[in-house]
Amino acid sequence: MGITTIFFDIGGVLLTDGWGHASRRAAAEKFGLDWEEYAERHEKVAHAIETNRLSLDEYLRRTIFHRPRSFTREEFREFIFAQSQPYPETIEIARRLATSQKYLMATINNEIFELNVYRLQTFALRDIFPVFFSSCFLGIRKPDEAIYRLALQVTQRKAEECLFIDDREVNLECPREMGLQTILYNSASELRNVLPQHGIEISA
Repeated sequence: MGITTIFFDIGGVLLTDGWGHASRRAAAEKFGLDWEEYAERHEKVAHAIETNRLSLDEYLRRTIFHRPRSFTREEFREFIFAQSQPYPETIEIARRLATSQKYLMATINNEIFELNVYRLQTFALRDIFPVFFSSCFLGIRKPDEAIYRLALQVTQRKAEECLFIDDREVNLECPREMGLQTILYNSASELRNVLPQHGIEISA
């Protein structure tokens, strides 16, 4: 059976990470935060913020504004959103796959709710993907098997007809065990070269 469904990760594949380690480290330097304190506070609420059990405002209160700061909450929010940048070449690959109308296109991604909505809108990802299996929408996140199982159940696809593209090996292990084909993303050019190995051709 050939591939009928292609799942993309978003952060690290189509766009930069929404609020990954590098962005948080940059924030600590820019705003003069105690990195160890912030990192510890972030880790304690990371699952909650990515599964929408905690709003972005509450996250900021718990991790940053638990003490007086010389900067405002709005300044910090603006910095968070500014970290999102596109990977145009990869987005173009996804767009061409969608335009071919040969595949059901969807995402499986971990994201903060407010940031996820902003990214889908700002980078026109809704024009490419009709379905988003985002941790903040589902209340579960990668690499939990439940998120991949739910994606298969909702799309009514068999594992062997699905391909999942992610930039982290840990997020590929479970779907691979379930029978999905997987690609570890490193760059757009490499992805373009590897897709034909899965029987997927991209129009010129």
